[in-house]
Amino acid sequence: MLRLFRKYYPIRNVIFASGEGLVIYLSVIIAAYIKLGSDLHVFDDWVFFKSMLITVVCQIALYYNDLYDLKVTNNYVELGIRLLQALGIATIFFGIAYYLIPQLMIGEGIFVIMIGLLILLIVSWRIGYTLVLEKGLFNQKLIIIGSGELATGIIKEIRDKRDSGYEIDTILDEEDCREGVCGIQLDMCDQAKAKNISKIIVALEEKRGNLPIRQLLKCRTEGIEILEGTSFYEMLLGKLYVKQINPSWLIFSDGFRKSPLKSAMKRTGDIILSSIMLVMLSPMILITAILIKIDSKGPVIFSQERVGQNGKGFNVHKFRSMVTDAEKSSGPVWASEDDDRVTRVGRVIRKLRIDELPQLWNVLKGEMSFVGPRPERAFFIQQLEKDVPYYSERLTVKPGLTGWAQVSYPYGASVEDAIEKLNYDLFYTKNMSFLLDLLIIFRTVKIVLFGKGAR
Repeated sequence: MLRLFRKYYPIRNVIFASGEGLVIYLSVIIAAYIKLGSDLHVFDDWVFFKSMLITVVCQIALYYNDLYDLKVTNNYVELGIRLLQALGIATIFFGIAYYLIPQLMIGEGIFVIMIGLLILLIVSWRIGYTLVLEKGLFNQKLIIIGSGELATGIIKEIRDKRDSGYEIDTILDEEDCREGVCGIQLDMCDQAKAKNISKIIVALEEKRGNLPIRQLLKCRTEGIEILEGTSFYEMLLGKLYVKQINPSWLIFSDGFRKSPLKSAMKRTGDIILSSIMLVMLSPMILITAILIKIDSKGPVIFSQERVGQNGKGFNVHKFRSMVTDAEKSSGPVWASEDDDRVTRVGRVIRKLRIDELPQLWNVLKGEMSFVGPRPERAFFIQQLEKDVPYYSERLTVKPGLTGWAQVSYPYGASVEDAIEKLNYDLFYTKNMSFLLDLLIIFRTVKIVLFGKGAR
């Protein structure tokens, strides 16, 4: 398992993505060889650069067409359609790039041959990977101790996700573990070694008096990894599980590292990026303002007080996407799907996230960051703090234009949704880093391009 940002990624999946990049690169080289023969200089720096450019662009197109989400591409028809879409987008990109910079061109004949090879080799590569998944090759076997919500969530994720990299061998529920012993036919450690089980996950609802300390200690000294359920849940799903977390786990677990240098780097990046975007997007901002004014009565910019870092209030700015005084009769309410308060222009700018652009000013002023938990209204925070454990902990970092919750969970408008988003927000707060911020921005671009999750 590869561990990045406190999340596990199966090495098998990393090899799959890297191998597909190699397949794309070789497709370019083979196509060039078919066309040029002995005139091709494979190790020429310029040939290498052109081939790598094609590889990177094609893999980005595959990613943005959900071709690395096996829940989406679970049949060959869907795979074929999305593959053609991705290659079509890449072809359009290169058509524009070659027109603007002719030196990048690899040759029309080579490109045509390459597309044919790409379809053949990528489909073959993915069929091979599917066979690996179906046979469960290279899966890590687990013993899971527990049967409550936490254990159920872990089991469901592993069984639902074909490429999780894990296989559940044995489940010992609460009834199996009494008075510090988990009753199984064989000694737990002997069974684990005999079946090549690499991890034991302890997800008991009530550990006091039921935790098989002697058995687990023996397994640990025998070299078997023992993981506490909430920690494994965090690493498996990329989120916390606030309903099961106790204060001591938060206190003693890794993470929540903050330093003046890290804060200064994040702030510098916010200033540079927000300044550049405000200048570059000024035509879009002007056009949006005009359309809002034409579409409905009221101000162009909607300002509302939100709660920021350390509970400090500030006014967040957005393009107005609802009718004026939308909450005059109802009071503060969450937006809902097909909300009739949203204007015609508002529906479009919400879907494309254009309504959030004025918040670049909040970022420039230092009230917000590009990445962080979304700022919430004090009215809802007061409610949620009563019902949701650790909700106030998300206020220890600056709120953001986008966040880990926004790219990992669809829009929600209920307490249950707020709890689920908090699971992701606390994961970000606990593990925030420059690389995680880049990943969130990369995934945000995908959401904006395809209009997912907006309401």
